Amino acid sequence: MSAADLPKGASSRRGYEGVAATVPVSIPYVRYSTHAAHWWLGRALAQLIQAAGLRKHDVDGVCVSSFTLAPDTAVGLMQHLGMQPRWLDHIPMGGASGVVALRRAARAVQAGDADVVACLAGDTNHVDSFRNTVSQFSRFAQDGVYPYGAGGPNASFAMLTDHYMRASGATRADFGKLCVAQRDNALRYPHALMKKPLTLDQYLDAREIASPIHLFDCVMPCAGADAFLVMSEDRARALDLPYARVLGAIERHNAWSEDPIQTRGGWTLDADELYAQAGRGPADVDVMQAYDDYPVINLMQIEDLGFCAKNEGPAFVRRHTFTVDGSFPFNTNGGQLSVGQAGAAGGYLGMVEALRQLVGQAGGTQVAGARTALVSGFGMINYDRGLCTGAALLGGAA
Repeated sequence: MSAADLPKGASSRRGYEGVAATVPVSIPYVRYSTHAAHWWLGRALAQLIQAAGLRKHDVDGVCVSSFTLAPDTAVGLMQHLGMQPRWLDHIPMGGASGVVALRRAARAVQAGDADVVACLAGDTNHVDSFRNTVSQFSRFAQDGVYPYGAGGPNASFAMLTDHYMRASGATRADFGKLCVAQRDNALRYPHALMKKPLTLDQYLDAREIASPIHLFDCVMPCAGADAFLVMSEDRARALDLPYARVLGAIERHNAWSEDPIQTRGGWTLDADELYAQAGRGPADVDVMQAYDDYPVINLMQIEDLGFCAKNEGPAFVRRHTFTVDGSFPFNTNGGQLSVGQAGAAGGYLGMVEALRQLVGQAGGTQVAGARTALVSGFGMINYDRGLCTGAALLGGAA
């Protein structure tokens, strides 16, 4: 039977029964750092091991995401850290990295290829790190964009934002409502780099970066790391670790390449299977963590993952508060727009926050009664589209 033959709501994919995600770790972000990416990733690994009560060599699988690890790759990092994993993955997928790492690590645990997988993401940020990253981001950027002065993401997201506004009727105030709500959430999160409240008037009056993008639509590059462990539920219980269950996970790359400009992501190809795997739908989600390098991508994820119809994101925004204590809690630690973007760790920021929500360790950002969390990832922007998408549904263990 092919996927096309399955009844709507059924899944052709093996589920993730028995897999736990646990020990969410964040190494507090800083604006600039003289340390290498290796230092940030090493600190994250050390905290994972200490918090789990493991020895280093008990970790026999590793996923690594980093933009500033070069010239090393994941295997070079293993030499630096004195690791000898029997399963290793390098996931240079930016904002989709956290979901992809979770999904692949879960499959490794199910297959018996690894017992404990450390999923690590981190980057440094020297004064010129961001310029160097965007100048070498892809062959497309090197040859077709950067020489003309538009090598960074601002121009690309300005085009995507302008197109979305024309198609949906979204206004800057709609994007601003999301940014203001995320800042309100971030004020409850101790590691957020943005420490001042943000009003809608301040958002609307901010200087223009690349029309219609203004200052508070853009993430701030910084240094930091985030990490978590993947193992069996039995192993997590034996270690007495609070954990979340992996209910479902999807990833898709280079979806809808025929579209003249990106208006939808790969989530639209797999969302039905995601919810079928989990046995839950959008109405069951208590908290959503979405990759948010620019607010237009928040709306695309909300639409494509079934919370409202296409181009109805603005109306959805106007109906909800998005705050920790309001309706549709969203990016409850503030997301990248208020915490900062620590390179590839930005793709893990929502994952570690979702895990904290589900194990009751979110502190000031805790959403009362959170039992189901959706984490969505989006990464690797090339001119007018992001190439990598993913999403995961997580559930509380009890």
